[in-house]
Amino acid sequence: MTKPLSKDDYAPNDVTVHRDPARLARVVAALRAAGRNIALVPTMGALHAGHRKLIREAHVMQNTVVVVSIFVNPTQFGAGEDFERYPRTLDADVDICREERVGLVFAPEPADMYLPGSTVTLDPGPLGGELEGASRPGHFAGVLTVVAKLFNIVRPNYAVFGEKDYQQLTLIHRMARDLDFPTAVVGVPTVREHDGLALSSRNRYLSAAERETATALSAALVAGAHVSGQGGDAVLRVAGETLASVPGVEVDYLELRAPDLGPAPENGDARLLVAARVGGTRLIDNIAVLLGTGDE
Repeated sequence: MTKPLSKDDYAPNDVTVHRDPARLARVVAALRAAGRNIALVPTMGALHAGHRKLIREAHVMQNTVVVVSIFVNPTQFGAGEDFERYPRTLDADVDICREERVGLVFAPEPADMYLPGSTVTLDPGPLGGELEGASRPGHFAGVLTVVAKLFNIVRPNYAVFGEKDYQQLTLIHRMARDLDFPTAVVGVPTVREHDGLALSSRNRYLSAAERETATALSAALVAGAHVSGQGGDAVLRVAGETLASVPGVEVDYLELRAPDLGPAPENGDARLLVAARVGGTRLIDNIAVLLGTGDE
């Protein structure tokens, strides 16, 4: 018999914060037994309007309790990356969750998620070593491992992720399919500032001048998409020229791929992806394009 929930486990009219995975698992199990749907929004905190959009999408199904995880996952950061300085704003994040009618926040410590001596991780396959994976070895093994752990703890009906991290979303789709997770993975279009800059927790690292420079990423994607009727070569040429015209943008990659991140087709749906460093901050962005072969 499922133990009844106390007000410290779940408060229907407020957000409840949990740190212990086992306790959270018990709470969501009781909610499922009571007929509630469970939606998961995995985050690393420093919540912004993009996260609010994910949470609102998670509320789409009726009778749903939304669980937001806030966990800066150490296993997806490589040597020299920004794990230590990654913004941690739990109190403000919980306030946002309360405003967005989140039922449960899961905010564990690394020791809660990774037992001493933990060595098993998920292999993302060949795609995990491309694009972001080429620049950040081991990154996607860390991402998939923590997402799999969250899926096992929360056992959500569906989980919501942003398309800004398009390669991550693609790999999570594959993981859920290949490992038979009974969780629907939902992608949500990128939320942007008025000037096109994709919302990211790392944007707060940018100075005012760097932030203006960073808009070159989205401008390049839009410029490339504008000539997509002329084919993939034109897309990459125009997007590359746009990036090269802005001083202070150090491009890591600019690639055109199929929607599943395989080789780009000659015609039809594709994805244009970019990663670049502006000052000391590494940013990523992407956009859907429809390729043709004739002049526009």
